[in-house]
Amino acid sequence: MTVFTYLREFFRLSWIKAFFTVKTPPLTKPAYFRDFPELTGKTCTHCLACKMICPCPGAIDVVQTGGVWNPQITQGHCVRCGYCVEACPEGVLTSGDLLARKKEQGLVFTHEYIIKIDIEKCMGCGNCTTACPVNREIDPYIGAGGTSLSSDVLIRVEHGKNTVKHNEHCKGCKVCMDTCPNGAIHVIRNVIALQEET
Repeated sequence: MTVFTYLREFFRLSWIKAFFTVKTPPLTKPAYFRDFPELTGKTCTHCLACKMICPCPGAIDVVQTGGVWNPQITQGHCVRCGYCVEACPEGVLTSGDLLARKKEQGLVFTHEYIIKIDIEKCMGCGNCTTACPVNREIDPYIGAGGTSLSSDVLIRVEHGKNTVKHNEHCKGCKVCMDTCPNGAIHVIRNVIALQEET
């Protein structure tokens, strides 16, 4: 392409007209948009339910200022899922029309914790099983290697590898994750929306 051809294409009347007259549509908030959570003014009891259910690390923290606890949202981390609003038993947080839609659609949010173990990484040291507070409560005599005679424990070492026995006992504290030297264990929070029975 010659310079002349390039200049002729660049200075086409239609292109110049479009360049100077183009208008972008005004920004409008989509109907499904859930705004960042805001405080309602109700008293926070520091139960940390909002922080526990939040899927985004660093998005919410409960801080005390002037002797009063309140959730503090970091907007750069928040994905506006609204789980914190749903989890708060005191109604301290609100987020757009989330609560109104929840009531309108008759939804109830519940969650469960799922323990995933990477068998390739797990070396069966038992650190996670002995550190687990649920295991300790069920079997106070759980061995240092993570072996237990009780079949009711949450996780235990069997044949040199960790095995999840009763996932439903998990409280989501993530102590097992923190004590695993290989990063072989992960606790996943699974949130489920259910239709409320009428």
